[in-house]
Amino acid sequence: MSVPSSDFSLREIALPAFGPSLLFGMGEGAMFPVLALSARDLGASSAMAGLIVALVGIGSLVANLPAAALATRYGERRAMVGAAAFSLLALVLCLTATSPWLLGLGVFMIGLASAVFLLARQTFLVEAVPLQMRARAMSTLGGTMRIGLFIGPFAAAGFIHLMGLSGAYWMAVLAMLGAGGLSLVIPDLETRAATGAAAPARIHMRTLMRQHARAFLTLGTATALVSALRACRQIVIPLWADHIGLDAATTALIYGLMGGMDMLLFYPAGKIMDTRGRLWVTLPSMLIMGTSLLAMPWMATGFASLLALCLVLGLGNGIGSGIIMTIGADASPREGRTVFLGIWRQITDLGSSGGPLLLSGLTAVASLAVGIMTIGSLGLLAAWMFWRWLPRKAVSR
Repeated sequence: MSVPSSDFSLREIALPAFGPSLLFGMGEGAMFPVLALSARDLGASSAMAGLIVALVGIGSLVANLPAAALATRYGERRAMVGAAAFSLLALVLCLTATSPWLLGLGVFMIGLASAVFLLARQTFLVEAVPLQMRARAMSTLGGTMRIGLFIGPFAAAGFIHLMGLSGAYWMAVLAMLGAGGLSLVIPDLETRAATGAAAPARIHMRTLMRQHARAFLTLGTATALVSALRACRQIVIPLWADHIGLDAATTALIYGLMGGMDMLLFYPAGKIMDTRGRLWVTLPSMLIMGTSLLAMPWMATGFASLLALCLVLGLGNGIGSGIIMTIGADASPREGRTVFLGIWRQITDLGSSGGPLLLSGLTAVASLAVGIMTIGSLGLLAAWMFWRWLPRKAVSR
């Protein structure tokens, strides 16, 4: 059983729980700003570039339940070492790609690996951390990824200056080597409570989907919209920067400064969720992100205006750090929790993959501006759904 919050400190589990995620985030942060641009250099259209970047979310979607099975069977440490090695293979493929589809395969493989990292960390924290500190733990896990996303683009900008777009992938290689090396030397973590893994996953999956259908259809759908906004943000910024004539190094700089806003706010956001309730964070986060994207095609006409909007967008995303994992943990039952969280990630990752696909399709049939504004409207819809169905207080389980 979890211990009282007065006897618990996140520092006790900081390195094994958050270290690999930080380094993995650095790798993703280094390459995300240039994925769409690399696709364009290989001859892809703007719509195809969006589709290729969407493969990160599709890979994660495919791997969620297998990732839980791998971590259960082989242990978290070995699963993460394998995921880091798989990511290195994917990055080599990205570096040597001669067509957009080879680049897309590498991106898809990175999505597969990311599911292993995040699901293993989330399941551990839900069990190991007291309920009174759950949102802070989840927001810190999300925050470590944001710190990596903040550092990665700045490091990538220097590598890009020296080596061109390929420099971003070499920076990601170094980060993944660090993530794999750290995962290799840390011990497997032991949770303070059972995860429900003793029951057969297939039986639990059907049972949980039936018993918790309302949560999946309401709050699960709302968090899927959150995932859609976050995934599209990674595509919108480099494509819109390219649309208004900014170069790759400048785009990486804007992306990194936006990541700084994400990095600064994750712990205060988690504390507010723990002390005041989840709605105090989720509602403003979605309103800010949705409004920023709606305004981008109208207001972002140069470096300064795009930077300003991206900083506001980073503010909205930063205060929402950990909301998907926290809401999922609140909704999860004691029995079959690991499987429930796997299903939850399947639903939310539908947003990660579906949002960019929607953006790509709208860009192809209408324009990039129409696609961006449509994605922004999803943020307003998510805000309404949270207002309608999110409990005002944390759910004790």
